[in-house]
Amino acid sequence: MEGKTTIRFAERMQQLPPYLFGMINKMRMEKRWQGHDVIDLGMGNPADPSPSAVTEKLCEVATDPKAHRYPVAGGMKNLKREIALYYGRNYGVTLNGEDDVICTIGSKEGISHLCLALLGPGDTVLTPAPAFPIHVYAAVIAGANVLRFPLAEPEAMLQQIDTMCRSLYPRPKLVMLNYPHNPTGAVTTKEFFTEVVKLAKLRDFMVINDFAYGKITYDGLVAPSFLEAPGAQEVGVEFGSFSKSYNMAGWRLGYCVGNKEMIGGLAKIKGYYDYGIFSAIQVAGIVAMRDCEDGIASQVALYQKRRDVLCDGLNKMGWDVEPCKAGMFLWVKIPEPYIRMGSVRFSIEMMNRANVAVSPGAGFGEEGDGYLRLALVENENRISQALKQMKRAMREIDQEIAAGTFSLEEKK
Repeated sequence: MEGKTTIRFAERMQQLPPYLFGMINKMRMEKRWQGHDVIDLGMGNPADPSPSAVTEKLCEVATDPKAHRYPVAGGMKNLKREIALYYGRNYGVTLNGEDDVICTIGSKEGISHLCLALLGPGDTVLTPAPAFPIHVYAAVIAGANVLRFPLAEPEAMLQQIDTMCRSLYPRPKLVMLNYPHNPTGAVTTKEFFTEVVKLAKLRDFMVINDFAYGKITYDGLVAPSFLEAPGAQEVGVEFGSFSKSYNMAGWRLGYCVGNKEMIGGLAKIKGYYDYGIFSAIQVAGIVAMRDCEDGIASQVALYQKRRDVLCDGLNKMGWDVEPCKAGMFLWVKIPEPYIRMGSVRFSIEMMNRANVAVSPGAGFGEEGDGYLRLALVENENRISQALKQMKRAMREIDQEIAAGTFSLEEKK
């Protein structure tokens, strides 16, 4: 008699909710397969091209048979040195480019694997909320507990971290920061980072700062690096990415810099999990950092124009929107009466009725429900068209509410 194999997932899978962005992306793709022109304001997936010098170098190196072999797992020496030079040039931070730098397959992979190296059952991580999902679930997958606290002004944040460290036993092991912040676009100061370092030493916790949007800032603002704070390398690390600054999202190239012991732990984990990044991509990354920094300002100027078009259009529709200070998204509160639908249902309605993809704020935790994250990846004409289609869809909903055929209340 034949038996039957039961597929049994690990207990950690029960702690992972459905990935809302995956659902929205699937809906978008299905609509496009059906022939609909969906305007994508949902995913932070740069639509502008990578610098030509970068793609040319990739093509050149990719034809060399030596580049087809396994790469150096932690990153090419020359790329790590270039990252160190970049930090010295931009932030006045001294790195040796060896044991205080490691290359990662994007910052998301790096954060996930570093959490596996640092955290386990019984450990606690503190993170501001709303939060980009990996900042919470990398720790959850590693078996740790995650406590969220409200994203707030620096003094309130520091007080909240200190209070939680004093009141919890065992004490929190790690604080996960993300400035410039995804999804809200919030920025912070070097002074805040300095106080975080002091608190980390006093309360004995490590720090990770996700700095993926460090160069995407507006209106003359310059975002500080966590490593600029005195003593930062004694308590933590910072992750960066080529995805946003150089439009290299699909290339999957990032890095982690700072505390040598933490980076050593990440290197050990990565040694078991992967063989690093394709050598041609790493060489292209050197070209990006060395020769393409001027292009970042041009890209930021494009995002700022799109931000202004989107803000202006939403405000004219009656939304109350403040321009973001950094990042490639607007974080906007859904206006009455539509906020009663919840962000997920509102996003689905915009997809179905307006052919516009947006990210529901609930995807960043319950604190984000009632908000949308709108990406600045489409050009100004497409953004204007998206606004027209959203306005038409909301007018359609209004008519159905008046006719009694549409309920704003969330379906349970």
